[in-house]
Amino acid sequence: MKKKSSTPNRGFRVADQIQRDLTELIARELKDPRVGMVTIQAVEVTPDYAHAKVFFSLLVGDPVQTAEGLNQAAGFLRAGLFKRLHIHTVPTLHFIFDQTTERAADMNALIARAVASRAKDN
Repeated sequence: MKKKSSTPNRGFRVADQIQRDLTELIARELKDPRVGMVTIQAVEVTPDYAHAKVFFSLLVGDPVQTAEGLNQAAGFLRAGLFKRLHIHTVPTLHFIFDQTTERAADMNALIARAVASRAKDN
């Protein structure tokens, strides 16, 4: 029989804490020139805490180079998380560029064009 967890939202809380700690670690301790102004959008942790997908966006810069820099620094960042988090297993980090903001901007531009062309037709 499967044991019920006393804290059903623990995975979400761990992911949230990882997000906060990674934001601070990247801003203050990571010195890679490929990694500029990164915003951590979300963190998804597997149920066994072995892996974490870290979704990030950029204000300026090349997403491919930034992802490479972050993935190369994943061990360093994981060690920093190990010092901050008090959990048995600190997940292996996998950084993924989140295109949501770019897609939202593109959609807004399309909507604005459609509204402008409709107003011109009337």
